[in-house]
Amino acid sequence: MAIARSKARREAIFSLVALICIIADQATKALAREYLSPGEAVPFIPGVLNLQFTVNTGAAFSVGEGLSWLFAAIAVVVVAALAITLWRTSDVPIYLCVFAGIIAGGAVGNLIDRVASGGVVDFFATAFMDFPIFNVADVCIDVGVVLGFIGYVIWDRKRAEGANAPHEGEA
Repeated sequence: MAIARSKARREAIFSLVALICIIADQATKALAREYLSPGEAVPFIPGVLNLQFTVNTGAAFSVGEGLSWLFAAIAVVVVAALAITLWRTSDVPIYLCVFAGIIAGGAVGNLIDRVASGGVVDFFATAFMDFPIFNVADVCIDVGVVLGFIGYVIWDRKRAEGANAPHEGEA
């Protein structure tokens, strides 16, 4: 009973975090579509970050331009893999559910764009260096992957230490 409750809690946290990321991503993209003109750079944080509307049919650095269907399929696979892993694994810590939710939310945010219009709305442009224009979903994916990797390493180390700890009655 406690395991089922804990599992339901982890799944709810994963879903809620993903939903928050999707809403934030889609809301900011709607604002970008409404208020930004293609190609025009509007200072957001002067010297650091501009707002600049573009639609990307590829991935980062416009790799795979025109292969939106492939990136949509990859997003579906990634989100499904995260959800299935959380559903099947009973001892995943809450923080990994949060990080997985961030990744899933970012993936679904960009998936919505790809399915709805064949390309992803991007609008954050670095002002201090030449870097691909990106969006909230991209930030979610990148941050989620980095934090998820660090969190997984910590969790795996704790599990390994627990497995190697002497059990009661052992010397």
